[in-house]
Amino acid sequence: MYFTSEQRLYGSVLEREFTLGEIPGILWTPASASTPVPLILLGHPPLGLDTMYPRLAARARAAVAEGYAAATIELPWSGDRPRSTATDQARTDLHRALEAGGPIDDEIVDRLVLPLVDKAVPEWRATLDVLLSLAEIDGPVGYSGGVIALGVRLAVLEPRISAAVLFAGSFVPRIIVEEARQVTIPLHVLLQWDDEGNDRQSALDLFDAFGSTEKALHANMGGHAGVPQHAGDEANRFFGRHLK
Repeated sequence: MYFTSEQRLYGSVLEREFTLGEIPGILWTPASASTPVPLILLGHPPLGLDTMYPRLAARARAAVAEGYAAATIELPWSGDRPRSTATDQARTDLHRALEAGGPIDDEIVDRLVLPLVDKAVPEWRATLDVLLSLAEIDGPVGYSGGVIALGVRLAVLEPRISAAVLFAGSFVPRIIVEEARQVTIPLHVLLQWDDEGNDRQSALDLFDAFGSTEKALHANMGGHAGVPQHAGDEANRFFGRHLK
């Protein structure tokens, strides 16, 4: 891991951009902390770190204010990373199906989501290896955000993740729903009830499939981008119970 830039945000947050091989990322830590702090991995949709930066930085500042470090990485085929012709075609097919108003074929969802999950999860785990070797960061580790299929796979494969806040609202392949039965860590799932681009029943089916004995579904009225502030506050309290 190579740190490529460093700046202070509001005096209390140290923001450092880094690269891990070909993978860009950002790490936010308390500017002054006497002991190592827990870590929250910030998931996000594949729109590019530059596009997502304002929302990610706001979430990171909130995490640091609660006594955590936060980190994120550029997803495969996003930002300045090399594109995938197959993924671009799957996204085009998805948009065409959405515009037609018909049901979304499982085959399109598989082509769009599964290659992303298969490539991104090992990258997240390699990043976690390095982050936990830093003197200022210690466990436990939480995961917060989407793509929800990626969060499910991480929760199944990565034993260092102790709890997860998952953002419903992205397409989920059927095989990921089956994998969800293997998830046992505490879960806090956020669902926008009127999400215009995704099927509510699919999100409810995924929640029902989770094998965790402690899981909570927090549904709020509104569209995809209308998550209320108090939903984030509840997520912070959830992490406070499980990461401290």
